[in-house]
Amino acid sequence: MFKKLWTRASAIITVFCVATLLSTASNAADKKIGIIVFDGVLSSDITAPMEVFGVASRKSWFDDYEVITINTGVQDVIKTEEGIKLKVDAFLKDRPNVDVLLMPSAYDMDPLLSNKELVDYIRTTAKSAEWMASNCSGAFLLAEAGLLNGRKATTWAGGEGGLQKEYPDVDVQIDQNYVIDGNIITSNGSVVSYQAALALLEKMSSPRKADEVRDALQMSRVWNADLNK
Repeated sequence: MFKKLWTRASAIITVFCVATLLSTASNAADKKIGIIVFDGVLSSDITAPMEVFGVASRKSWFDDYEVITINTGVQDVIKTEEGIKLKVDAFLKDRPNVDVLLMPSAYDMDPLLSNKELVDYIRTTAKSAEWMASNCSGAFLLAEAGLLNGRKATTWAGGEGGLQKEYPDVDVQIDQNYVIDGNIITSNGSVVSYQAALALLEKMSSPRKADEVRDALQMSRVWNADLNK
């Protein structure tokens, strides 16, 4: 009798453990960091946050996040301004739900700014997202969606005047690598995209955890070397 009860109890425990493991697996990476992409996007604006958050997502303290690219077009592959071909994960037409949304830039932003579907997606996503972000002239998209009104923000170095002229309700900051106001971060883009992504990661986790990724990417060595010159 005792043997039968023990066998049954063992079976129940086994089922419970398996269910727990499956539940944990299904909950893994249940949050998404979406990065808008398109033909002609400036490479570092997207590859920098992809690398920073990609490294972080392999850490136990950030493994509930995954990075996805969202193509404004319909092709499976986009080609950056610098010639990098990238297979995309999702499409704007499907309006994927994300917890963080980042806008990159292009030399010609007019097609993006006139893309009403994209601007509406940005505006709608901002209502529930934890963070909204931009690199370089991606700030113009946030401004077009009305998200920067009354907020401090920046854009590419040298483009601050244009942002202020086009969107006078934005409190444009000059000579700032990146600016955080509320749950929105804007940056100069290019190599600063790494600095901004790490700053955002710090806000989403902690300074110590962001340092883990900073060290993994050798960024601490770069910054310390510059400071010691």
